[in-house]
Amino acid sequence: MKIALIASPYPLEEAPSPPLGLCYAAAACEAAGAEVIIIDYIVSRYTPEKLAAELDRFQPDVVGTNSVTMNFPQAIRIIQDAKRHRPEVITMMGGPHVSFDVQNTLTRYPELDLIVIGEGEETIKELIPALPHRGRWQSIAGIAFQQNGTVVTTAHRPLIADLDTLPLPARHLLPLSRYLALGFPVSIITSRGCPNKCIFCLGRRMVGHKPRFRSPDKVVDEIEQILTYGFTWINIADDLFTASKKRVQALCDEINRRRVKFVWSAFARVNTVDPEMLATMKAAGCDSIGFGVESGNQEILKTANKGITLAQIRQAVAWSKAAGLRVHASFIVGLPGETHDTLAETQRFAESLDVEYGYHLLAPFPGTTLRENIDQYDLQILTDDWSRYDANQAIMRSSKLAPEEMDAFVKALYQKHEIKNTEAEKRYFAGQSPPEEFMMFEGCHRMKLVFELFARDIIETHGTQPVNGTDPLTPLSQAVTRVTGMDAGLVQRSLQSFVQAGYLKSRPVADGRQWFWTYNKQMDQAPVRLC
Repeated sequence: MKIALIASPYPLEEAPSPPLGLCYAAAACEAAGAEVIIIDYIVSRYTPEKLAAELDRFQPDVVGTNSVTMNFPQAIRIIQDAKRHRPEVITMMGGPHVSFDVQNTLTRYPELDLIVIGEGEETIKELIPALPHRGRWQSIAGIAFQQNGTVVTTAHRPLIADLDTLPLPARHLLPLSRYLALGFPVSIITSRGCPNKCIFCLGRRMVGHKPRFRSPDKVVDEIEQILTYGFTWINIADDLFTASKKRVQALCDEINRRRVKFVWSAFARVNTVDPEMLATMKAAGCDSIGFGVESGNQEILKTANKGITLAQIRQAVAWSKAAGLRVHASFIVGLPGETHDTLAETQRFAESLDVEYGYHLLAPFPGTTLRENIDQYDLQILTDDWSRYDANQAIMRSSKLAPEEMDAFVKALYQKHEIKNTEAEKRYFAGQSPPEEFMMFEGCHRMKLVFELFARDIIETHGTQPVNGTDPLTPLSQAVTRVTGMDAGLVQRSLQSFVQAGYLKSRPVADGRQWFWTYNKQMDQAPVRLC
């Protein structure tokens, strides 16, 4: 069986990692004996024509994708386009959004044949041999599909007890050189499950309330594999990495025992860390830690079922800074009980922590306690346009705050930050920045350039250039500068670094040289793929 898995478009501004859930699904498909490809539209522009060409080339029996709420509209459009082009193909989707919106999704989108609900690897293992035989689908636990106009949801599938039985994520199927050029960290998980009950979060319902841990040696095996691909920065994306102090110690000990050198970050809760744990993490290569603080108002934290105190937040931040860790605190605007006064209180609290911090706006995702019990809170959901569920815009109102007021609060704070950077950015473009400041702005603008290159397929559409003198890269740099309107020096330096790293290569063609992204930096030639 041939299966094409699609990485659906996701805003590059949201700093996406290589799609971990899809790579786990791909590994499960491979382990079940399927031939699998991943078509990645996170780091390339999506068009129905590109998808059609890929499907014609590979001729899959199955097309699958996954999504979160924010990019569900793009994911379902891809399913519709695939079904339109190849009506005989079986289409399937997984991920948190469809897992908690089964009835609505299957009813509204008949092009989608099947949903994998929740944790999918064991389901996939059983499902693949049964896929060609619709009469057998009902015997597979953990899926949903339409049958004779009725949505059928099969038996609940238990969570996977031993995560060490899972094959490592199939990252080898991704266009890794593009992700290396993008420069974001690779995500891994060392556990699944979260014992907490925050009303705005899906973690507990998606992967269970009891943490299940992978063995340290399996985790470090995966880390070593990732490092062979050229990555040096890893983010541990567990819902609660610090759920067990003993387990954190064991993992850090294994990293140190093998002398694996890399930089990593993790998410944690403020009431689960202590100085000893943080020092252990730092000694094993951790350089930064993220805390979900959510609010500077204790009553709002209580209503949100966060289970932490302002004193615990201050203490955890102080301990982390003392351990030499970079700290990021995230806040949510619009939780139940939010008012103009609580927003001001949160801002004062955020500033008092003296760390990096950022704001999201509350998004009531399907499956959250907040959404399912919305009548219990002084909140009104304003839209089910899933494309607006990016946590960057207000999509709720309360009796105390209009959405425009929430948006204005966040916008004003970010404008203050932008004004602070204006003079420094002028120095950067004038070539007058001190080294550290130059590197910061160079990295920022280089990232914007990469976004443009991927989102607009610029190398693919402008990569064939005549040879001009002895430097074959100059014509490409000039073309990219014209197309993007970005600084010529930045473009030249960035493209040169990609060539030196092996992410960009060229080959002779009749009109000069054709530049292309390598699939991964070890490959001399790009595979015959359109995306």
